[in-house]
Amino acid sequence: MTAFRMPAEWSEHDGCLMAWPTREDLWSGVLDEAKEEYAQVARAIAAFEPVTMVAPPSHGTEAQARCGGTVTVIELPLDDSWFRDSAPLFVLDGDGNRAGVDFRFNAWGGKHHPYDADDRISRLLLEHLGVERIHSEMTLEGGSITVDGEGTLITTEQCLLHPNRNPGMDRDAIEAELTSRLGVSKVVWLPYGGLLDTETDGHVDGVCAFAAPGKVVVSLPDDPAHPDHARMRANRAVLEATTDARGRQLEVIDVPQTAFSEVAGSEVEVSYLNYYVANGGVVVPVAGLPQDEDALAVIASAHPGRKVVGVRTPVVAYGGGGVHCITQQIPAARPSARPSV
Repeated sequence: MTAFRMPAEWSEHDGCLMAWPTREDLWSGVLDEAKEEYAQVARAIAAFEPVTMVAPPSHGTEAQARCGGTVTVIELPLDDSWFRDSAPLFVLDGDGNRAGVDFRFNAWGGKHHPYDADDRISRLLLEHLGVERIHSEMTLEGGSITVDGEGTLITTEQCLLHPNRNPGMDRDAIEAELTSRLGVSKVVWLPYGGLLDTETDGHVDGVCAFAAPGKVVVSLPDDPAHPDHARMRANRAVLEATTDARGRQLEVIDVPQTAFSEVAGSEVEVSYLNYYVANGGVVVPVAGLPQDEDALAVIASAHPGRKVVGVRTPVVAYGGGGVHCITQQIPAARPSARPSV
């Protein structure tokens, strides 16, 4: 059996996949604003690498008009628009051949219906791209993991051990599947996701992200009144006491800034940690508040040599995520194995 591994997000990309939002019941009257934020994110990433926006049938013309000519739009059946979680997770073998792992998707434990089209979208995308499909019966969302590309994966117990995902699998079984499908050799389990993250049950992409081998950026709210003030410190303590798959002590970079916005009468947190690393850049969700600049500076320090760009995404936060949640990178394959994206 060919050995594949999931590369780190800072590795070279052939492009980025996104999905166009059309679900009226999710956006509660702010769907138009959500579309504009998705388009802004797509254009920001397209300044660094090719972006393919997948729109449901009959919505491609609107998506193209809003996103502009720097973004490629294709039509495929979709339920929702969170490709970090429903799109395939791409892996490479030792020769640079690319495949996509098609995990099961159940809309974060059945929170939204229908979700059958999103459970099928990985297969359709891989067929469209001409990429080998690796099937897994385990339910897994890409936002629930972060990898260093060198054997280490970080996740949260709050999400991966939740009974609404894989009730028939214990921790050992989940680790075995992650090892088999993503080529990791060490899984670091953090106790907590975000307390307010009831939509995903605590995805790690609102908590921490690998920024380089041995380097992790973490959310560490400096406001004692923040609901995750103590929880994120407990996570940090685990990281400080952990070595990666190659035995390195982890360097931890704190993002103390937090930002809240009001959307449709609800207060939502815009997570600075929920960013996308592109070729030569980092696209970061911001709230249009003074603390944005300090957070961007911290993230820039963790990703030297990359241009850091903030995009206002409070409505995406209202929908349940951030820039990372609505994107999925396609890692670069060897030239002869690169289909058009």
